[in-house]
Amino acid sequence: MNQEEKQLYTISIYTENNIGLLNRISAIFQRRHINVESLNTSPSEIEGVSKFTILIRMSEVNVKKIIGQIEKQVEVIKAYYHTEDETIYQESCMFKIKSDLLFNERQIQNIIKESNARIVTVNKAFFVIEKSGKKEEIDLLHRELTVFGIMQFTRSGRIAVTKDEMKISTMLAELQH
Repeated sequence: MNQEEKQLYTISIYTENNIGLLNRISAIFQRRHINVESLNTSPSEIEGVSKFTILIRMSEVNVKKIIGQIEKQVEVIKAYYHTEDETIYQESCMFKIKSDLLFNERQIQNIIKESNARIVTVNKAFFVIEKSGKKEEIDLLHRELTVFGIMQFTRSGRIAVTKDEMKISTMLAELQH
């Protein structure tokens, strides 16, 4: 693949946890008219350090430029990009569906079982199921449940870890000494 071909990249950004940083990072993508496919922020494996996980589709040449721009932000400790093959990733989603369907539509029970989704809660009015997996698995489950009517649906951004060791923990430990 040449460096100009667009592909999916998972960007991992390790930062200090500061107000306003999300706006500045998103502005970097906005100025370049880059659509963010998904975004997740969370604590990282290092205490006091946050991790942004951003999924984008672009060329490798441009992702390198974006990483350079991101690392110019004062609070950013380090940013990385990885291809699909270099990461282990998941998404999560939740569906809210009318309860009577759970009891009256045998097919829904089969769909839940076959998709490895799990029922989170059930009451008289609705039930909620949760599914974690690849985007394609969640898309399939969504298509299958749409036929029955979905009251509410939400999905997370990608969460990911790299297959290779990340040097960030060692780098930060050295900086703290």
